[in-house]
Amino acid sequence: MSDPVLSLRGVERVYRTEAGDLPVLRGVDLDVYPGQVVGLIGPSGSGKSSLLHSAGLLERPDSGIVALAGRDCSKLSERVRTRIRLATVGFVYQFHHLLPEFTALENVAMPGMILGRSRADAEARARGLLTELGLAERQNHQPAQMSGGEQQRVAIARALANEPRLLLADEPTGNLDPATSATVFQSLYGLARSQGVAALIATHNMDLARYMDRVFALKNGHLEEQRF
Repeated sequence: MSDPVLSLRGVERVYRTEAGDLPVLRGVDLDVYPGQVVGLIGPSGSGKSSLLHSAGLLERPDSGIVALAGRDCSKLSERVRTRIRLATVGFVYQFHHLLPEFTALENVAMPGMILGRSRADAEARARGLLTELGLAERQNHQPAQMSGGEQQRVAIARALANEPRLLLADEPTGNLDPATSATVFQSLYGLARSQGVAALIATHNMDLARYMDRVFALKNGHLEEQRF
């Protein structure tokens, strides 16, 4: 088996509140491998977003190791962590956060251009992803001209624009109806597989979680693997 793209060891996260310390992650261990889609379930407030933010270098855990592609990122400077995040991690959120004044193609090409790719190369990558997601005919449409499911598929394409090793998704179908949720999830799952991306997906949708390669429930700050 290949080495994990994401490796967490002993990750702890504590929030300081007026009422006292609130631990949300209590020594989390997790490996996610290339092409593997891992589900993360748990009630609101259980720490799913905190885990994703720590894994994606958006937050620093209070203790533990976060390694991406074999590199321990826990003690790196913010500048280096930002560079690694831009090059290694793609994010998909519950709300697509597309820029309304730009077309689907422009939204997806933008991360590549920010990273230094030429417009031609960034747009070529964007067209390929949009085509693979069944949106070839929508690439010149602005978000307001697309359905909710189409907008979220554009957001998935944008997350994969820079060929990340790791895809993190926080309730990516939570704002969609059941039929559209299934379509968007199938798109995300299929693209993660075909691109060889390691994916960690937080969801409340148990019907979708059953199709993932592995599923972990976050309970009392610990991960418990689920069997279906």
